[in-house]
Amino acid sequence: MRTVLVTGGAGYVGSHCCKAFANAGWEVVTLDNLSRGWRDAVRWGPLIECDIRDESRVRDALKVYEPDLVAHFAALAYVGESVADPAKYYANNTAGTLALLEAMRATSCRRLLFSSTCASYGIPRVLPIDETHAQHPINPYGWSKMIIERMLEDYGKAYGMASVALRYFNAAGCDPDGDIGERHEPETHAIPLMIEAARNPSQPFTIFGTDFSTPDGSAIRDYVHVNDLARAHLLAGEMLVARGGTHVFNLGTGVGTSVFELVEAVKRVAGRDPAIRLGPRREGDPPVLVASYTKAERELGWRPQHSHIDFVLETALRWQQSAFRE
Repeated sequence: MRTVLVTGGAGYVGSHCCKAFANAGWEVVTLDNLSRGWRDAVRWGPLIECDIRDESRVRDALKVYEPDLVAHFAALAYVGESVADPAKYYANNTAGTLALLEAMRATSCRRLLFSSTCASYGIPRVLPIDETHAQHPINPYGWSKMIIERMLEDYGKAYGMASVALRYFNAAGCDPDGDIGERHEPETHAIPLMIEAARNPSQPFTIFGTDFSTPDGSAIRDYVHVNDLARAHLLAGEMLVARGGTHVFNLGTGVGTSVFELVEAVKRVAGRDPAIRLGPRREGDPPVLVASYTKAERELGWRPQHSHIDFVLETALRWQQSAFRE
């Protein structure tokens, strides 16, 4: 049986990936400091309560479990917070990953799956965005992830570290079985906020900008179901075990949904209108972010299967309506 050590496995995407690996027959070990994850989301193996910056304890965990692969999700991921407090993001995301890599280098583990982001591209110059697009982040969060990608390239050349960086577009939706879902404190993602605005009119959803150069004036984003992301991690992990190397893949659908289109989709799925208010653009928000996933399809055999916007919303709505969420 292969073993994967999942940093940040108590968080949103990380916990869904833990389930995917477990269902595929892997032994799953979660390492999380629980600062933004949830203890009850760790359901597919043991939890090591530890910060990735604690290099000694991470090294000990690697020696005990001898994983074939590390899947690295542990990160702070609020763009606005990164602008207000960049030191926190470079210390946690970038320096934390350096400590993780050094712990791996001190043991026999030489394969890393990295949860990266489309925020490393900044304002797109060409659409859809493929992996050759220049990376010009416009916030410290994006920079913290882009620097890690460069670290992985250098560690591959110098130390033989095999890695895959997976650049997500907009992770969305929840486990269709209802085992786990999306929980953030505070919540900043559009879909759970808009569903809450449909369930609770006293919590309106703010549309930031209606004057973008898009067909309806609102920003367009590429929403990819979290289960599709989890399957991509599984495929990428299997590829790393089989042949190593240093790789980068976009994970998106190639289909954009505007904010106003998302409002209509929530109406359709939830059966009620979300409460809406209009606000100004946020600084640095690109008008459109849509991925090309051609490379992932060609090299991993991956394509989104669960990312139709109605299915994404149905799974998110079921999670928010569950007794657990109430």
